[in-house]
Amino acid sequence: MTKLTGFDPDNLTEANISEVVELAWDDETSFDDIKASTGLSEPQVISIMRGHMKPSSFRMWRKRVSGRKTKHEKM
Repeated sequence: MTKLTGFDPDNLTEANISEVVELAWDDETSFDDIKASTGLSEPQVISIMRGHMKPSSFRMWRKRVSGRKTKHEKM
């Protein structure tokens, strides 16, 4: 997992958004890992994904990660 440097969840740059999308798209990176490296909660990540992906791509991603153990460490 990469640690984002200079990351401010309130002022996202295109590079930060790209990194969040990449982390969220990766099946091996859990939402807990994303929270640890970026400070963004699962709903915030979902919101970023919704706003920066085509609707069909977002739906495909949500279907893939919903309930998936690798995306939710507590499961």
